[in-house]
Amino acid sequence: MDLLLLLKSLLMGIVEGLTEFLPVSSLGHVIIIGDLLHFPAELAASFEIFVQTGAWIALIFYFFRDIAGLIQRARVDAGARRVLLAVAVAFLPAAVIGFLFGDVIKKTLFGTLHVVIALIVGGVLMLIAERVIQGRAAKVTNLADVNLKRALAVGISQVAALYPGMSRSAPTIAGGLLAGLDRPTALRFSFYLAIPTLVAASGYDFVRNLGSLPADAISLYIVGGLTSFLTGLVVIRFFLGYVSSHSLRPFAWYRIVFGIVILAVYWRP
Repeated sequence: MDLLLLLKSLLMGIVEGLTEFLPVSSLGHVIIIGDLLHFPAELAASFEIFVQTGAWIALIFYFFRDIAGLIQRARVDAGARRVLLAVAVAFLPAAVIGFLFGDVIKKTLFGTLHVVIALIVGGVLMLIAERVIQGRAAKVTNLADVNLKRALAVGISQVAALYPGMSRSAPTIAGGLLAGLDRPTALRFSFYLAIPTLVAASGYDFVRNLGSLPADAISLYIVGGLTSFLTGLVVIRFFLGYVSSHSLRPFAWYRIVFGIVILAVYWRP
């Protein structure tokens, strides 16, 4: 395997791990960075599946005790059952839309221009959400108090994540804040919701494409997936602490500036 290609794989794995759980769109960054690095187009789609798989394995690894504890307590603890039910309800809208229109979305919306538009629009929407909730007291400060109406609102927000470049965490965190959740609760609910969402989407793609992976690129996929896993663990820990006391505005402005820069690079006269 070409050493330069392995280095590109390493870099893109780090990019995926850094951006999967931040509200900046991991898919958008992987597509754009891969394009800038001239990553082989014939490997790009399957490679994206591998690095995203590394990220969701990191998510499961980090929250395994929490989720296992909720499932174990659900038999006797009404609060644990409410959390699991809220996550299940929030998972449904994007799961149904993704199942019905996922192939159409991939065929028509996967491209640098669509990603750039989503980055900028998503950043603007995050700024609007922060403005709306400014000075408003949160009504929900505990996951067990997330009712089905609020869970559904977050789930509907997650449908926006199906648009490449919008990000999965941005609409779910913003949707949680608009639904009355405080920052730590909105973030943790977003992470819990990410587990079935990422496992369903990436797991399905992984199994579907496993038989067609080129044997000479396995080392490439392993490097990307492993670096994504390790970087993702660090980012999850950082982001949980950061959002507890900070707004999403820095990420919103980053999206807007990054989108404009990429637009200038690709479409300068």
